[in-house]
Amino acid sequence: MLKTKITSSLEKAFADTKIEDYPTLERLSALKGERVSVQYLYTYDNSFEAKMRSHRAIPKISGTLAEYANMRVVRHVPVLLATHPLGVDDNMLRTSPGVYPDALMPHNKDGSICVSPSVLSSAWIEINLPKDITPGEHTLKIELDCERFGAAECTVSLEVLDATLPDDEIYFTQWFHCDALAQYYEIPVWSEEHWHAIESFAKVAADNGINMLLTPLFTPPLDTAIGKERLTVQLVDILVNGGEYSFDFSRLDRWIDMCDRVGIKYLEIAHFFTQWGAKHAPKIMATRNGEYTRIFGWETDATGEEYKSFLRKFLKALLAHLKARGDDRRCYFHISDEPGLSQLDDYRAAKESIADILEGYPIMDALSNIDFYNTGVLEHPICASNHVEAFIDAGVSNLWIYYCVSQWNGVSNRYIAMPSARTRSIGMQMYKFNIAGFLHWGYNFYNNESSINPINPYITTDADLGLPAGDPHSVYPGEGGSCLESIRLKVFFEALQDIKAMRLCERYYSHEEVVRAMEDAFGGEIRFDECARCADTMLAVRERVNAMIKAKLS
Repeated sequence: MLKTKITSSLEKAFADTKIEDYPTLERLSALKGERVSVQYLYTYDNSFEAKMRSHRAIPKISGTLAEYANMRVVRHVPVLLATHPLGVDDNMLRTSPGVYPDALMPHNKDGSICVSPSVLSSAWIEINLPKDITPGEHTLKIELDCERFGAAECTVSLEVLDATLPDDEIYFTQWFHCDALAQYYEIPVWSEEHWHAIESFAKVAADNGINMLLTPLFTPPLDTAIGKERLTVQLVDILVNGGEYSFDFSRLDRWIDMCDRVGIKYLEIAHFFTQWGAKHAPKIMATRNGEYTRIFGWETDATGEEYKSFLRKFLKALLAHLKARGDDRRCYFHISDEPGLSQLDDYRAAKESIADILEGYPIMDALSNIDFYNTGVLEHPICASNHVEAFIDAGVSNLWIYYCVSQWNGVSNRYIAMPSARTRSIGMQMYKFNIAGFLHWGYNFYNNESSINPINPYITTDADLGLPAGDPHSVYPGEGGSCLESIRLKVFFEALQDIKAMRLCERYYSHEEVVRAMEDAFGGEIRFDECARCADTMLAVRERVNAMIKAKLS
């Protein structure tokens, strides 16, 4: 007998569990223009010859929401390092090696899915509600018919409120790694095939709320072992003639045009100095005497006169070009990633070498230490989520936050082994504390730690035992340069939608009233180090917000 069930998008259905382990989702509510996701679980009883094989069946979606829905199969991926190497808290799904649900894959070419008695399978159903949808009660029904074992159907109800999810801006960047695409697909950098993959991945990013794209004017000096190099992905061509430099920005123009096509609003200019200290220049390539060669890199002192002179000339030319295009004010700049207090002098010297040229443009960098910020050297910090309280207490305006490998104890993150409710908790946390933007480093990092070797993200999800599984990437490479999403990418997008719904609610109530109602539904104080522990809790918070909005619509 077939067994099917609709459950929340915040569940992760492991292959070795039972369908009865997961609660049935019967109804939920949403705003017009919102993207709503649920999961569809399916298996069949282990009886007679059924236990010998799996069977294919074609799901049929009907109901008033059918025309807005699409389905993808959830694929399990290998997880070896499930947790942080230094510790684990008590809000994890599992901590042992195994296969975990994560990648969202297309159906079989005939539209079928595989149903097995020995494996619990799941599919991700996304419902894109148009802004002009008729408010009220809607349904989504899924029928599965297997010739040998009969049919099964299940239904979920969705109340669409007569209010539209606002287009409020939330700054969001996940670092985009162009080298990963060239390496995985084994194609030349900046070939037409490479550009095709870049645009595919950038469009998926924009579709999931990412509105700022890491722009590699030079190969980004990120996650690179000292003295080593990542594959060159440099947008700007440089010609050295004697002691003079000339710059060709035509490839950058193509990049910006691509961003416009897919819906990327902001350009995040990659760092001008090396990570963790700003001691050296990034790898910069140029044509000199007819040879394409490296002119700056690990051997270059960050504040040496040669690099300082080059960088100042470059930035003046860059800004003049961007101003002529009308694109300079969409740019955000970096000095060096994650500087520590012991590196303050180096960071200050690096920044001061170009600060006058970038005056009036936002310079932002990720850091953890409030003392670093208090020196005044960086006006726009992006603080680690496990150190955010000090920055909030300091009254930092337009505060951004980030998390990466180190944010594991109590706080939200996107490890594959974490509950989706924990990942989605970042939305209510950012809303309560008026956080302006969010950064994560690993959109599509398909290298091992320190970028010594490329990896296959379907086989290696933890940077070759260097980082907790899921930290390095939120998307997977599909056929022909296509980009495939993950559960974690979709759940984070739900968190962004939560923020927008909470802001809409604040148009009817005070910020304090909205937070108070959310905390009542949450069952405690909303803090960055306290996350929802199950789907029901996180859904209750959002449903409370929707109920408050609905109360003002009558």
